[in-house]
Amino acid sequence: MAEMYATLSGAQRPKVTPQSAFKLVADASKRFALIALAPQEIIATAQRCSVTGIAGGTAYDALILACARKVQAETIYTFNLRHFQRIAPDLASIIMEP
Repeated sequence: MAEMYATLSGAQRPKVTPQSAFKLVADASKRFALIALAPQEIIATAQRCSVTGIAGGTAYDALILACARKVQAETIYTFNLRHFQRIAPDLASIIMEP
C-alpha cells in the first residue's frame, strides 16, 4: 500500500494528488489482501538482490515480487515493466503494465 501511494503521488504517471492517492489506496485495501513477508523471506530476497546486482529502490520491487511469489499471483501490474521483468524473469509472463 505504501508503494502504491508513493507511485501514484510521486513522479510516475499518471500522477495524482496526495488526497486522491490516499483514497485509491484506502479503496484498494478493501479489495486486496495485504501480504507480509517473514524476516527470513526478506533476508532471502536481499540475498538474491546482492547476488544479482539489484540495488537501491529496486530492492523494494524485489520485495513486491517476493510477495507475488508467496501467494502465486496470477498477474502483476507495474508501471516499471522492465525492472520487474529483470528482477524476476521467471515471472515475466505475468508481469504487465496497467
